Amino acid sequence: MRWFGFGFNGFAQIVAHEQSAIDKTDAVNELKIICPTLINTSVKKCVCGRNASSELQQIRASWSRRLSLLEDDSGVFLDGFRGLGSSNKCCGFVEQSRGCKDATNNESQFTLAFQDRVEVWDFEKNENGPVWSMDVRPSLETPDSCTKLPLVPGGYIALKPPFYRPISPHLQAKSLAVGPEHVILLSATGAVYTWGQGSHGQLGHGSLTSEEEPRAVEALWGVPMKSVAAGGWHCCCISATHDLYVWGWNEIGQLGLPSRGVRKVQQQNSHEKALQSPDTNIKPGDEPTQTEDDKEVFISIQAFPALLDLNPQCDVEAVSCGSRHTAAVTAEGDLYTWGWGEYGQLGHKNLLSSDEPQCIEFFKDHHLRVIDVVCGAWNTFAAVVKQEEPQKCPL
Repeated sequence: MRWFGFGFNGFAQIVAHEQSAIDKTDAVNELKIICPTLINTSVKKCVCGRNASSELQQIRASWSRRLSLLEDDSGVFLDGFRGLGSSNKCCGFVEQSRGCKDATNNESQFTLAFQDRVEVWDFEKNENGPVWSMDVRPSLETPDSCTKLPLVPGGYIALKPPFYRPISPHLQAKSLAVGPEHVILLSATGAVYTWGQGSHGQLGHGSLTSEEEPRAVEALWGVPMKSVAAGGWHCCCISATHDLYVWGWNEIGQLGLPSRGVRKVQQQNSHEKALQSPDTNIKPGDEPTQTEDDKEVFISIQAFPALLDLNPQCDVEAVSCGSRHTAAVTAEGDLYTWGWGEYGQLGHKNLLSSDEPQCIEFFKDHHLRVIDVVCGAWNTFAAVVKQEEPQKCPL
């Protein structure tokens, strides 16, 4: 299994700037990886002296950093922003992570889950220990099971203190995703619950109000779900029958629904191209011409879950949300992306945004099958295997 990345690379969280094949004379382009690029293999080299079999198994991403979880409980490797103090623990192999089963990160801290404990480490504080920790007792029924972050026994890890937030055992939490100001939970029965800030319809309850406690998304009641994802101000979930549901903010097409913001950008680009053409009567200062698209029904906020069909219709196996973009993997191994694309995070070799899911042709052209996707705030990471290779399930 290999990982590719594309999108915002301002802190070298995808590839080191000196290793990028992008023209070094264009400083802006060093920040933007517009074509899927193989993740730096230095992760393996940095630990091969300790464990030659350690390879990158899973990725977690925030805006400025990429956390690589290594196989065989070898630990984690951090790439990207080093922090104000340039502490050694802010980048490179994290010595304190040896033996961890899972890990997550955000802009402020990273969390490590071990068999017997969970730890939260602050990126900026030069302390010798974690800023928070909790002992974990393995279940008597499944003694070898490990915590799947951000869920922990009895609750979940939040993005800011208090880090531990309890969850009622009646919810039977199976998985959970945390956005900047909202949370989405999947129960063992396939029901979906949300709570937190709802100003952009990201809770899916049909209103823009907030919820202090978990509330079932009634529009999905009776439709079992198998996975959930949270973006900046939107949510997605996949049903047991592999259908994709979306809701929340659609300002730049991140829901895959008609977006006025995308149309305005498209009209502006067409207007600028017309200005550059010698065969035009358009003059600088003229406003973009109104088109039939202006009669479309645009959706800025989708407060109820909406069924989103990919074209052609196919089963969805995995989904991930960035700040304002979304990516989904199909059963055929294709990767579709949509939403904000100003940093190349859609992987279509351009900087265009889109309110229609589009398949990334790069992987098909190179006979690669996508098996997992992880969105950072402004970038995207895809796990792939060769078409002829058997599928290896990620964590």
